[in-house]
Amino acid sequence: MPKEFSNLENSTKAWERRILSGQAGSNMGNNLNGMGPRAASLFADWTDRIAAGELPPVPQRPQGKERNIVVSVWDWAKSKEYFHDEVTTDKRNPTVNANGPVYGVTEFSSDFMSVLDPVKNTATQIKIPLRDLETPYASPRTGFQSSVYWDEEPIWDSKVNAHNPMIDQEGRVWLTSKVSPNDNPEFCKKGSDHPSAKLFPVESSSRHIAMYNPKGRRWTLVQTCYSTHHLFFAEDANHTLWTSGGGQVVGWLNTKMLDETGDEQKSQGWTPLILDINGNGKQDAWVEPDQAVDSSKDKRISAGFYGVMPAPDGSVWASSLGFPGSIVRLNPGANPPSTALAEIFELPYDNPAVKGQGFAPRGMDVDRNNVVWAPLASGHFASFDRRKCKGPLNGPTATGQHCPEGWTLYPFPGPPLRSAKDYGSAESSYFSWVDWHDIFGLGKNTPIATGNLSDALLALDPATGKFTTLRVPYPMGFYAKGLDGRIDDPNAGWKGRGLWSTYATRTPFHVEGGKGTTSKVVKFQLRPDPLAK
Repeated sequence: MPKEFSNLENSTKAWERRILSGQAGSNMGNNLNGMGPRAASLFADWTDRIAAGELPPVPQRPQGKERNIVVSVWDWAKSKEYFHDEVTTDKRNPTVNANGPVYGVTEFSSDFMSVLDPVKNTATQIKIPLRDLETPYASPRTGFQSSVYWDEEPIWDSKVNAHNPMIDQEGRVWLTSKVSPNDNPEFCKKGSDHPSAKLFPVESSSRHIAMYNPKGRRWTLVQTCYSTHHLFFAEDANHTLWTSGGGQVVGWLNTKMLDETGDEQKSQGWTPLILDINGNGKQDAWVEPDQAVDSSKDKRISAGFYGVMPAPDGSVWASSLGFPGSIVRLNPGANPPSTALAEIFELPYDNPAVKGQGFAPRGMDVDRNNVVWAPLASGHFASFDRRKCKGPLNGPTATGQHCPEGWTLYPFPGPPLRSAKDYGSAESSYFSWVDWHDIFGLGKNTPIATGNLSDALLALDPATGKFTTLRVPYPMGFYAKGLDGRIDDPNAGWKGRGLWSTYATRTPFHVEGGKGTTSKVVKFQLRPDPLAK
């Protein structure tokens, strides 16, 4: 019997009592309690079955192009760190930073940005700075249950809580990163003459923006009025950096203005999400989220951005978590925030107009046709095409499931949950990325989801509904939260390009190898045939 299970109380009732009493750890216990009274007994039964030797179905062996995949793996971290994700290039131009470093950030676990040189095969780290050293730790320092590996040691010690890196057109690395305590400067708050503060003041923000310039190894810290989580650059003259994580607002940074003036106050903006309920095409007085729709006014909605992606048409799309969850389209207009208007499209749960039951989106991306791609907790890869909508996109009825015809649900590969009907597989995908430039070789606009229960990335051919599984066979436990693709040499065929990701589980010591196993960088390449050199 594996060590992990030999130490468990081999009793469903005993394990169930541990969960309900909180002895299973605060996060685990809280999450299970939030699922309702059946969750503890179901998970306890699952534990007993695994301890007795039950195994999941054997995955299918690689088929077709899956046999042509080349996987390269590097170590690049400390044993107590985990990674949120990595970045290698500018998605708008994937030849930026060709053959250059891979950058990754460690979220709660440390205040370092890791740097892999894949040419020299060396890994280093750079300390991410703060403006205010009194900034509190991002995670608790006491009150832990005893760990098999770390006893009661608080192994995560980050204050910056760097979450998501992106590279710009100059090869600079931008992060969502905390730079100071939560209280906002006065220009963010009520009474300020900042255009965004006059529309919707913000008192505090929990994470901000940092930028690292490899030329000179210099950091720039930006205290944003809005909180940040994920970030992406728009294809505009200002190289606008759009962010998620703002809660009631969506924030952006005019990086061109910041470069030219150094003025973080003038360079940033934010807006609440306003539906054009009265249908006049402009932003007007609104009713609040908890108030009934008034056809003579607009309506503010509470639909916090999670994944975020500027689209080629100038709009900004995002996923909003929850059940059934939704995706939101923000049209900034000519002069945001005063011209910004939103549209919301709820997932098609329990909607007879859509085949299957779709719910709970996570991270998302947009293809070159402005079609949204989002993995769902229902076990689907979902696309949403706004061009297919038959009804009005604004007005008093455009408040949720008013465009079911825009949705298509593709079941993920893998076994379904037992007795589940109308759902996809048991796959629990975290994020998605669309290959705009055919970097990998499966075609332009190929959507790729993280196969978080498959040790893989899952690339979809929308024309056939079939997936190509890019599996990492060793060490077991590959768990991606992000990915991107880079072209190092456009004239070198498959050898000059590849997809990049990282082992991003929060417990890398539970990956094959146990304590001491670190997070790893993974590069995927696609040969024309299995024996191509």
